[in-house]
Amino acid sequence: MLVNKFLLKSAELYPNKEALVCDSGRYTYKYIIDKVNNFAKLLISQGVKKRDKVILWLPNSLETVIGIFGSLQAGAVFIVINHQVKPEKLKYIIEDSGASTLITDRNNFSQIGTSLDEFNTLKNYIIKGLQTDSDEIGLRKNILPFDNFSDFSNYPNNFPRLIDVDLASIIYTSGSTGRPKGAVFTHQNMVAAAISIIEYLENIPEDIIYNVLPLSFDYGLYQLIMAFKFGGTLVLEKAFTYPYYILKRLKQEKATGFPIVPVIANILLNLEKLPRYKLPNLRYITNTGQKIPVKTIKGLQKAWPHVQIYSMYGLTECKRVAYLPPDKLSKKPESVGQAMPNTEAFLVDEDGNKINQPNKEGELVVRSASIMLGYWKRKSATKEVVKPGEYEGDRWLYTGDLFKMDEEGDLYFCGRKDAIIKKLGEKVSPREIENVLYKLDDIAEAAVFGIPDKIAGQAIKAVVSLKKSSNLSPQDIIEHCSKYLEPYMIPKFIDIRSSLPINPNGKIDKKRLIAAEV
Repeated sequence: MLVNKFLLKSAELYPNKEALVCDSGRYTYKYIIDKVNNFAKLLISQGVKKRDKVILWLPNSLETVIGIFGSLQAGAVFIVINHQVKPEKLKYIIEDSGASTLITDRNNFSQIGTSLDEFNTLKNYIIKGLQTDSDEIGLRKNILPFDNFSDFSNYPNNFPRLIDVDLASIIYTSGSTGRPKGAVFTHQNMVAAAISIIEYLENIPEDIIYNVLPLSFDYGLYQLIMAFKFGGTLVLEKAFTYPYYILKRLKQEKATGFPIVPVIANILLNLEKLPRYKLPNLRYITNTGQKIPVKTIKGLQKAWPHVQIYSMYGLTECKRVAYLPPDKLSKKPESVGQAMPNTEAFLVDEDGNKINQPNKEGELVVRSASIMLGYWKRKSATKEVVKPGEYEGDRWLYTGDLFKMDEEGDLYFCGRKDAIIKKLGEKVSPREIENVLYKLDDIAEAAVFGIPDKIAGQAIKAVVSLKKSSNLSPQDIIEHCSKYLEPYMIPKFIDIRSSLPINPNGKIDKKRLIAAEV
């Protein structure tokens, strides 16, 4: 099975059913498949070949959906990038992936228009909002308006033949090195994950998923993939911005599914008028990305007692691992449950031996068809996390997360082996922020880490020392960071000190800094 066949099959079964609702309109499966096919033909006409990389640097929109499935239909590999990503990181991802095509909007394109010659691999630019051929940035022959594919409806459907082990997507995720790593997924990986999640959520064609998460976030991306698999409707918002608007839309659209991260739940639960929004059609709420506090769970249960709440655990490298059935939530609110269908999860000790006794802490290891193929162009990094299992061809994913397992086999998250910060459902690399801080000549030393935050899960704190005679202020540092980092990556707290503690190896002792926050 191929990911793009999800859309094709649903379009055959439910051609006139609403597939997508977004700010630009309401679109049926027939409309979507026709646009996707035409867009795939456009890509092929521009020389896009099987396994070519197509980057989508767009907010949640109709164009992003068409771009994702159009790329797959053309045999290409899609890469969705958060539309707030700065040009410097975009350039890195373009160069790292070797992408041949960039799809973006006019606002984002204006940020890189003067440096097009630096993108050596890019052959095509497809721009939303490029009005006519006389547009000044459309004078170059490889720059096309997004709507330029309407003339391809009469072209033959000469799409390349694909099989399920062909590449489908690369999802870039922050790593401990400070540079994003591309997790590579085949069609088989993504299909396996989607089918397993659909099975335990018991999704049916009548389901309406209300999604405020970015499609660049795998949690948000799979809402689209899953909805098109079971023939449901996806209501796609650009972002979670106005809480009362979101509640109103949930009710208006008669949403049955609402994927969230804890920060969204906390914001909603703090609304004075929340009791007015009964949401009678809402069947389930899902949570992943970071642990959902017990207090938040109780608040959701009080607000909407009829709604099933799924506490889940996953990571980009295999999408989803475990879920807690809603009927266990009151008994085990701290747990993320057991492995989802078609997945095996177990713990190992520091020597790699399986842990069979309950309540002993160990690293979580996963066996599943959904495990990534590996990190793009990073064989050594791949070998660190994807290792041979017990049998020939068996592959185990070492998550780097520490868990305990109770007598009934339910999992409890204990902590992370690495220093990645989880904020607002996003993985943030401290090293990436530190690299930006060191761009300031006045900064002598810098250490970045996460500290507990009731709303965001973790807040980002930077501790720095300055060079002599510097008058740099915390506000100066924050303004500097805003030039290079997405909003969610900018430190909330800046602590300027005369020096930072050093460990015996001569490195900044970040453990001491973190311990001082407890």
